Amino acid sequence: MLKNITVSGSKEFIKFYRKLEEDSLKHRLDTAIDFLKKNPSSGDRIKANLWPAKYIKKYCINNLYRYSLGSNWRIIYTLVGQSDKINCVILEILDHKEYDDLFGYKTS
Repeated sequence: MLKNITVSGSKEFIKFYRKLEEDSLKHRLDTAIDFLKKNPSSGDRIKANLWPAKYIKKYCINNLYRYSLGSNWRIIYTLVGQSDKINCVILEILDHKEYDDLFGYKTS
């Protein structure tokens, strides 16, 4: 059983987060972060053939997850494990259109 689960963010995510006002999105994000601290693999695992090259190149990922924040926002994160510790690293938060563009889906 894991003894220590942390959640951290990429520079891009931290910059985005710090700009958020105290609103619904920030509240949903804080709630999601608390949830990920307890259940780091609770998001939807993204198949490797769909991983954007920028994540592979920049973060050297070997797993990628998506966590939905309702109908319009997605958290993109990876898990980094060390013996009895897991760090859930939030790479980005994307709105639906940005997510679709990044992963090559057609936006309706």
